[in-house]
Amino acid sequence: MFEYFPTNYTWNLGLNSVFSCGGNISEIEEACRPLKEAAVEGGAAAQEAWYESWMKVASTVERLAGEDERAGNKLGAGRKYQRACVYYISAERMMPHSDARKALAYKRVLAAFRKGIELRGEPMEWVDAPYADGPLPAIFVPAAGEGPAPCMICFDGLDVMKETLYFRVRNDFRLRGVSVLFVDHPGVGEALRLRELYARHDSEVPAAACIDYLEGRADVDSGRIGMMANSLGGYYAPRAAAFEKRLKCCVAWGAFWSYEFTMKNRKKGTGSVPGIEAHRMWVAGKDTFEEAIEVFQKFTLEGVAEQITCPLLIVHGENDRQVGLAQAEMTYEAAVNSPKRELKVFSLADTGAEHCQVDNTDMFVDYAAHWVAETLGAQG
Repeated sequence: MFEYFPTNYTWNLGLNSVFSCGGNISEIEEACRPLKEAAVEGGAAAQEAWYESWMKVASTVERLAGEDERAGNKLGAGRKYQRACVYYISAERMMPHSDARKALAYKRVLAAFRKGIELRGEPMEWVDAPYADGPLPAIFVPAAGEGPAPCMICFDGLDVMKETLYFRVRNDFRLRGVSVLFVDHPGVGEALRLRELYARHDSEVPAAACIDYLEGRADVDSGRIGMMANSLGGYYAPRAAAFEKRLKCCVAWGAFWSYEFTMKNRKKGTGSVPGIEAHRMWVAGKDTFEEAIEVFQKFTLEGVAEQITCPLLIVHGENDRQVGLAQAEMTYEAAVNSPKRELKVFSLADTGAEHCQVDNTDMFVDYAAHWVAETLGAQG
């Protein structure tokens, strides 16, 4: 992993995420250059510096996008709006939800993303999947080609959002004849920030709502729907596959055996966002950390993985410092009833070895998209 900040894993993780989403190296350097000292000092002042620096670069790139748009250069403007969106995501991600500027940055995320997609004419629909507690916001990317196609439901993790995963995956599933429904499920993204839908352990419930929605689409083959999910999604996707038998395959983009095992074995200083305790309370919709822990302690694949009866791919990094390789091995060993189970581990030598391949997302996408296309019989 590119470690621009030698003593700050969390910031390095965020920086690599920007790269994997298509950030420009000169713009990234512009944002990070003033942050070297703050990265060492840490604390609230460092958090403030990160936010201000990324917002400044994002605003600059958005201004340039506007100039292109007014000049009639739609493709150039769209590309810049998309990069601005990535930088707004980076700024928003590190701010506590109690700070009103987080909501401001998030609104800019959504606006820049939509403008970027629309100006570049990228194939996508903004949709809602009907769900008992309120509709789930999602983006649907249709498969290339004709006729009903297989589709993958893509859930997030603890602290990412559908726009992030779209930027990381792009069109690789689509070009292989597989549609993707990127979903902000309860506890993340727009579902959390704008609709107050909080995390739940029984991920098969929101997954079922997504399947119900997809079954109503003429361009989706309802008999070939699968699910993949990232980071904490390494729990969400296998859990859903275990109990929602309409899912025909499952991809764990980074394993996650259980919350308790993760917390017990996580190395010091490898949190994903600052103030992780408050973040978990927000995600769970609870007023105290103890109440939030009660929610997350239900996140375990013990006694669950054995009930997965569809093909299962687990992708993990050899050097994952947040969720150790042991959790991938535990998930694989327990999924004894999957008719086609595979554990793919990316090594340090080949890259893709860090958490959810943040150091080289292409390694995951190239492998997983091909596996899904073969497993679901796509025609791409």
